[in-house]
Amino acid sequence: MSSQPVPTPSPSTAGRTLTSMADNMVSGESEVVCVDFWANLFGMRVLITLRELGVSFEYIEEDLRLRERSGLVLRMNPVHRMVPILIHRGRPICNSINILEYIDEVWGHLHAEAGGIQLLPADPLERASARFWADFVDHKVFNTEMRLFKSKGDDEKEAAKGELIRQLRQLESVLGDKNFFSGDEFGFLDIVVIPLSSMFRAYEQEGKFDLEVECPKLMRWEKRCKERESVKSTLPDEEEVYRMHKKWYGIE
Repeated sequence: MSSQPVPTPSPSTAGRTLTSMADNMVSGESEVVCVDFWANLFGMRVLITLRELGVSFEYIEEDLRLRERSGLVLRMNPVHRMVPILIHRGRPICNSINILEYIDEVWGHLHAEAGGIQLLPADPLERASARFWADFVDHKVFNTEMRLFKSKGDDEKEAAKGELIRQLRQLESVLGDKNFFSGDEFGFLDIVVIPLSSMFRAYEQEGKFDLEVECPKLMRWEKRCKERESVKSTLPDEEEVYRMHKKWYGIE
């Protein structure tokens, strides 16, 4: 997880399977455990992937409002002390992109055998391209998002807004006229990008622009993704996410 803001608990989590985080929990009680926080865009990727591939898992909520991380997180990710964390048979996998690739390698072939596809493209060049754009999202788009929210003057905010629109248009150019980034099938890069949509309305309100006008193909792609059960059951309410960011960045 990158430095995402710390939200208040979401009422949208009420229908999900939540387990309170206890320091004395023994990891590995379930074969697959996802440790995350409801509003973490990086963790949403992991939940979508698990649900898309039909992997049974236990979800444990790590309360990021607390300054200190839980004992489980400290044991499972002592280097970065961050979520999301996937625990498989008692062993941790950290970093959302790394987790996505791990899930695809372990369970993707079963999904493919059942009539689906593996999330990462089979072609090495296409895999490299998907990873490149995933890195673009993590190291460009998220940084520009932070600038948009934290900018003080009109000129600074306008510059951040312009850069964010340019970056979203770059993603739109990769999408092109396809249904999904990988073609006709929902895949790896779709899962990487779709959690951003939880912030689309916030981008519009903070930057005072209309994404339907600026990136119409990207918005049609968003609607297609949100028709999928794995996405619908994961993404939180956009207004809740926006309110959380406003409080975190001190803009309300």
